[in-house]
Amino acid sequence: MTIIRGRSSTYLFERRKETKESFFRPSVNSHAIPMSPGKLTEMEKERYKRQLLIKGFGQKAQLSLARSTVGVLGVGGLGSPACMYLTAAGVGRLILIDDQIPEVSNLNRQVLHWERDVSSGREKVESAAWKLKEMNSDLEIVEISERVTKKNLSAVLKDADVMLDCTDNFETRYLLNRFCVEEKVPFVHAAVEGMCGQITTIVPGKTPCLRCLFPRPPPKRQDIAILGATAGVFGAMQATEAIKLITGVGETLRSKLLVGDLSCNTWDVIEVSRDKGCPVCRR
Repeated sequence: MTIIRGRSSTYLFERRKETKESFFRPSVNSHAIPMSPGKLTEMEKERYKRQLLIKGFGQKAQLSLARSTVGVLGVGGLGSPACMYLTAAGVGRLILIDDQIPEVSNLNRQVLHWERDVSSGREKVESAAWKLKEMNSDLEIVEISERVTKKNLSAVLKDADVMLDCTDNFETRYLLNRFCVEEKVPFVHAAVEGMCGQITTIVPGKTPCLRCLFPRPPPKRQDIAILGATAGVFGAMQATEAIKLITGVGETLRSKLLVGDLSCNTWDVIEVSRDKGCPVCRR
């Protein structure tokens, strides 16, 4: 089921075909949304003035955010903080994709879902959507309460300019990876366990894809340990990477895997390269 809540059709944008001309700054791929004439309202200037003060940001970057569509696959431990910070930053449209219902065991880390959501039995996308709309009434939200499969992948993700991999299994991650590579949609991968996490930004055709980094999925396990704050840190970083992709402000984790251990506050940046034999991106 797909539900759309939010702003007027002025903020609905058709996906444009790839061209030689890029409407984003050089660090972003050609799936950017075309810039159109427009200015921030006085209310928007006041609302976003702290980020407008960032060097290189300004109104142009803010308008790019307002015209962007970000898909979030998985509205749980990573997806919750990512959605909240994208909403607060002024992203115009979010596509929320999750087929699950909040459970009590989710509450230590999935901060968009509350006790009332568990008892009500509402779906995660609905649980998240109304709270995000309360944060920013200008936001348009598309709720998709379906499991992503090979058959529905294109229909579910086709309108996203940037995707966030906030899932908890490699089967779904590999599906997302193949779609993004084939459609040239940049995406941000993150994963967490215990007090550790990893994150990288994948720009198809320019960086290694997820299969290059992880040719084989790890063994499946149940009840993986996780401190909620760990998911919060890496989910917020995913939102930051998406904002950098959209605005061109800052340097993304392209061809870099950032690994952090919050138990001892250590961080490592690993340079990664494409696998010439990768079955997904070698073409």
